[in-house]
Amino acid sequence: MFEMLLIEGLAIGACYGLFGVAVAIIYKTSDVVNFALGEMGMVATFVAYHLLTVYNFPFWVAFPATMVFAILLGMAIEFCFLRPAKNPTVLGLLIITLGAEMLLMGLAGWKWGAEQKDFPFLLSVIKKHEIIPGLVLNEWTIGVFTLSIVIMTLLFLFFRYSKLGIAMRATQQNVNAAKIMGIKVERVFSITWAMSSLIGAIAAMFFAARSVLDPNFMMEPFMRAFAAAVLGGLTSIPGVVIGGLLLGIIENFFGYAWPEWKPIVAFVVIILIITVRPSGLFSKHYIKKV
Repeated sequence: MFEMLLIEGLAIGACYGLFGVAVAIIYKTSDVVNFALGEMGMVATFVAYHLLTVYNFPFWVAFPATMVFAILLGMAIEFCFLRPAKNPTVLGLLIITLGAEMLLMGLAGWKWGAEQKDFPFLLSVIKKHEIIPGLVLNEWTIGVFTLSIVIMTLLFLFFRYSKLGIAMRATQQNVNAAKIMGIKVERVFSITWAMSSLIGAIAAMFFAARSVLDPNFMMEPFMRAFAAAVLGGLTSIPGVVIGGLLLGIIENFFGYAWPEWKPIVAFVVIILIITVRPSGLFSKHYIKKV
């Protein structure tokens, strides 16, 4: 039972961490928490559902098409909602993302309805494989672990060695200095939102495979992913992943002992971390003197 709870906690924690990385990418660049990210992933998942069930596309066609849609959606929201704002405050940007969240939720309800649907995901949560003697994992868990490792490796290489990744890091440190050095900040913001939307859409599909698909299905996963990001530190992508794994383990064991209190674990984590260590476990806390 202990091994089962641990593996299940690590699996759902990896999914939280993956979605938390999508939150952290935007925060690292623009100091904004995108509260519309859950609904962006929800809409992308509905697009995949539509391609799979209405047009009967195979998954290997529907998945890349959905990824392209997610990239364009992220760039469109940044261009249409964030970029026109003149000298916005952090609070103003948060309100803009909340408005985008409500808009996307309404559009999804209008297009696909509010009833719950089963998402035909490629990886099954029921079919299991014995990896090594005594260790049995389902396809969903194997997929989450594999994809998390691949995405984290690619992000590390991207931010460490690519010119665009270095430009994104420079923009996060000082926007005005980045402009002086010739970095096209608007393009960096657009690509950042595209990357975040892409990773968020992938994580949302994994969440939909474990539950049901409706316009509200990403509300709780987003809050748990945000709690994981706060736990690990919003400015540390490896910290966000570790925070997701820790939150998944805590939530799974807590839910086994007291299942009726499981939904509040993420919110308790947010309150405790903000109170004790606002920057998170793996992030540095900076104090700006003016």
